[in-house]
Amino acid sequence: MSFSIAGKTAIITGAANGIGLAISREFAQQGANVMMVDMDDKQLAKEVGDLPEDSSVRHFAGDLRERLTIANLLSATMDSFDQVDILVNASRQIMRTDPLDMDDDSISTMLNQNLMTSLRLSQAVAKRMIKQAKEDNREEGSTGAIVNMSSISACRTNPDLMGYSMATAALDQMTRGLATALAPHRIRVNAVAFGSVMSASLKNTLKEFPNYRNDIEAYTPLGRIAPPTELVDTVRYLASDASAFMTGQVITVDGGRTLIDPVRSPAH
Repeated sequence: MSFSIAGKTAIITGAANGIGLAISREFAQQGANVMMVDMDDKQLAKEVGDLPEDSSVRHFAGDLRERLTIANLLSATMDSFDQVDILVNASRQIMRTDPLDMDDDSISTMLNQNLMTSLRLSQAVAKRMIKQAKEDNREEGSTGAIVNMSSISACRTNPDLMGYSMATAALDQMTRGLATALAPHRIRVNAVAFGSVMSASLKNTLKEFPNYRNDIEAYTPLGRIAPPTELVDTVRYLASDASAFMTGQVITVDGGRTLIDPVRSPAH
């Protein structure tokens, strides 16, 4: 099977910076049609403008927590590329949580941003993929691929990030549930759980707490923090026909950190 994604259309969220941006750049370089999505319109437009002129890339700015925004995103994608073959849910938000504060709404915020947005967008895109397959009379081969960006926080215990941990654990289970539900339609759903990767959130955390770097590197068997580009090939594999018989899987990319990770170590 081929790792090629050339000619396929991918919607990538969280694309204005960090991991989502790295995925978008690689997909564009590999010949995919890319719809870059983010709330930060100014930064998104700048990043798209910095891509090579021959790249088949469009951008869409909006709040995907709103159902109308999701509908508008799909319409914009179809207007630009006539199809959608890949969805990468790379938009993430991290907030600290006080587990004992009943007035703290960070848990519901984390669930809405990191779980429900990905679920609603996945549902909408899956319906579009199913419709495309029927219109094209495609009775064999892949109908589409969905890749969720998860985190090793899903299997760690850190009360300060309880909301985020709950949301990513639910995202992993959502991945398995959607994989089973969409398998009859030949749509594959997988996830990448990462840690020790220089995401936008980790970069901001290290600005505030520089000493975290030494702790993270000490807790990571490979002894370093990886750049976002080291996640890209895993995502491309899951989006391509090379993983045609893989669905419902959560692949960990963390430099081995979860093998030895102590409780209450820095979250990233």
